[in-house]
Parts: sequence; C-alpha cells; structure tokens
Amino acid sequence: MKKLITILFLAISTTFLAQDYNTKKGYVAEGYDVVAYHNNKAVKGAKKYTATYDGVKFKFSTKKNLKVFKKTPEKYVPAYGGYCAYAIGLKGEKASVDPKTFEIRDGKLYLFYNSWGINTLELWEKEGAEELKVKADENWKKMNKEE
Repeated sequence: MKKLITILFLAISTTFLAQDYNTKKGYVAEGYDVVAYHNNKAVKGAKKYTATYDGVKFKFSTKKNLKVFKKTPEKYVPAYGGYCAYAIGLKGEKASVDPKTFEIRDGKLYLFYNSWGINTLELWEKEGAEELKVKADENWKKMNKEE
C-alpha cells in the first residue's frame, strides 16, 4: 500500500510541476521547427526529425536543427509553452497561435495569434512589448502554479 501511495504521489506531483505546452497538431509550435525560428524563418518540421523534451514532441526541418535542439533544448522551447505571448501578457489567458507569426526577443521565441484580421504581434509591439513581456512572465508563473 505504501508503494502505491508513493507512486501516486510522484505521478501527481510531476504532473502538476510539469510546464504546460500548446501542442496543437500534436507538437509544440504546431510542428514548426523551433530552431529555424532563431534564423528568422518559420519552417514546418518533418516527421523524420522529431524529439521529445519535457514530455512533449518537437519537429525539425533538418537533421542539423534536431542535433542543435538536443544539445540545449531549453534555449529553443517557446516562451509560455508556445501559447500566444500577447494573450498571456494582456489577460493571462491561453490562446492559440499562428506558427508563422513570431518574434525572437533576447534569444527567446515568442509566438502570436494571427487570424480574422487580428495580428497580436502587431498589438504586442504597438502596446509596448517590454511591459507586456513583464506582465506575461508574471501571469505565466501564476497560471502554472494554479494548474
């Protein structure tokens, strides 16, 4: 019985401590190559170049990008688990993204919603990206403690 309780406790605690990720289409960044973004390119990944990190899957467009990711994955994981940075900053809400709408800021990948005439990257820049980023960081910490 003690063994079962210990196993359940470990399973529950690791579930609650794990980062939340936007895995629409089964992959972080909807299967776009998170390393390619750092070369200012939004490129779809290929099924033959995949990796799992922190319990979620990533796709890459090249074998080279896959290797780069495996060396330092934390560098390439998108901010806020790949949810829309603007929505996290403005209201502390998770919103889907358009993987072609992104920004690299201080070496970190930020993804944004862009549909139905609303481009949240433009709003992020127009309304003050630095202030929104600070607020998003605070909101994301609160959101991950609650879950």
